[in-house]
Amino acid sequence: MNQDLTFPEGFVWGTATSAYQIEGAWDKDGKGLSIWDQFVRLPGRIAHGHTGDAACDHYHRYREDVALMKALGLKAYRFSVSWPRVLPNGRGPANPLGLDFYDRLVDELLHAGIEPFLTLYHWDLPLALQEREGWANRDTAYFFADYAAVVAGRLADRVTFWITHNEPWVMSWLGYGWGEHAPGLRDMRLAVTASHHLLLSHGLAVQVLRDRNRDAQVGITLDFNPVYPQTPSPEDQAAAQRADGFRNRWFLEPVVVGSYPPDMGALHAPLDGVVRPGDMALIFQKLDFLGVNYYTRSVVRHDPTENPLQVGHVRVEGSERTAMDWEIFPQGLYDLLVRLHRDYRIPALYVTENGAAFPDSLGSGGTINDPQRIAYLKAHLLQSHRALQAGVPLRGYFVWTLLDNFEWTHGYTKRFGLVYVDFTNQRRIPKASAHWYAKVIAANAVSE
Repeated sequence: MNQDLTFPEGFVWGTATSAYQIEGAWDKDGKGLSIWDQFVRLPGRIAHGHTGDAACDHYHRYREDVALMKALGLKAYRFSVSWPRVLPNGRGPANPLGLDFYDRLVDELLHAGIEPFLTLYHWDLPLALQEREGWANRDTAYFFADYAAVVAGRLADRVTFWITHNEPWVMSWLGYGWGEHAPGLRDMRLAVTASHHLLLSHGLAVQVLRDRNRDAQVGITLDFNPVYPQTPSPEDQAAAQRADGFRNRWFLEPVVVGSYPPDMGALHAPLDGVVRPGDMALIFQKLDFLGVNYYTRSVVRHDPTENPLQVGHVRVEGSERTAMDWEIFPQGLYDLLVRLHRDYRIPALYVTENGAAFPDSLGSGGTINDPQRIAYLKAHLLQSHRALQAGVPLRGYFVWTLLDNFEWTHGYTKRFGLVYVDFTNQRRIPKASAHWYAKVIAANAVSE
């Protein structure tokens, strides 16, 4: 017999999006160019040559989208602000029309009884700043703090929950190290330098946000891949430790401990001359919460041929996988949440992204049946409840994502949304998973 597992009173149920992936209106109302506006125009970088120029046209359809959220019973909505929409050149005079959009969005959310969770940065750096070396330039950290002050100056009277950055690991390594994301650079030293400046900008922005609103709840969202050794051998366990340092602890420990992982020597050398006296104290600001993005795990083995980390990644054969070819491993979320609580004693955790892409299609009668997504979300919610039972201070859960959207280098070929978007006419159709999630929210419980 199935049993309903109830979540704590006040548990926050939400969904998450990002500006570039849904807003569109890439050149409207005074918005400046971002690094993604440029990157999508480079030949061969994006599937089918797609761009985020129109995306989901959320900029013009936000009221319709908030109405969808209200119909689902969402308690919160995590969105990001487009830096170049607010500051077209990354610094200098603000664009009043850009600020007005987020002002209207926040008011619409509050009117619908939905708590705004505002992310200041989700990878869309103003192109004007990239022309000054972007995150490889220390000045960008201070420009980010100024940007935070502009946004808070308009919205801090109504927005309580603030997230400085989304997944700085992706920005650093996919953007500056491996060239897979904007700005498309391939330089390990630049990647490590960018990582430090991103963290520095976080600390500076936290100070600004607390100055603007003493009651603000401020955190950062990091993406985690729990790392498991392929075998119990000492070599594989050491490889897992190295991979964990690179993938998880490099950004986590500066913000919750105040130092870079001491065992990550391969990444320390490029920091010579980059870290200045007082930087780590600036980065190590009090966090009210940590945002946790979880999709899958990593299984690794020792590989002496790879440098500098000597880690080989192992594909788990026979495992169920999403359309992104990511292994579905719900237990990884439990293991991660328990570890974060046990080892770092962070006061509050939110799962700020969790979800899956599957090949959804419009069925007869205009419905979208997505049982795989329902199974995925249910399995991860069961692990979230299990973590709560283990004493983890988990305060909320945000599904990635509300709408099918522009999925970065995959363009519009991967659908993560609870709501199906027909990109030919921008029609929104809630999927079966959206109706399922609405029932979870209404009951504040998930069935075993």
